[in-house]
Amino acid sequence: MKHAALTVVLASGLTLSACATDPYGYNSDPTTRRAATGAAVGGVAGAVAGAVLPGVNPVTGAVVGAVLGGVAGAVIKGRQYYRDTRGYCYYVDSNGNPHYDYNVRC
Repeated sequence: MKHAALTVVLASGLTLSACATDPYGYNSDPTTRRAATGAAVGGVAGAVAGAVLPGVNPVTGAVVGAVLGGVAGAVIKGRQYYRDTRGYCYYVDSNGNPHYDYNVRC
């Protein structure tokens, strides 16, 4: 029974995280990608913790983990890197200025 519940929770978590795409099917917004990744990782971690810890339901653990992971993924800011026509990677700061980082692969 635990394996069936865990499978349902994992499948629904991956399905729901795939809904955050643009009209062409791409996940272009970095905040949306981080939130979806955080929700998926949190859901898996919560389901595993719920299956291992006594007195915790795996479904409840997966739901709580997905919510917390999604929030953490949306709140934690990272840099969105772009590739220029020469192949170098850069990010744009809050003022709109590009900053090249030659140690990053994008």
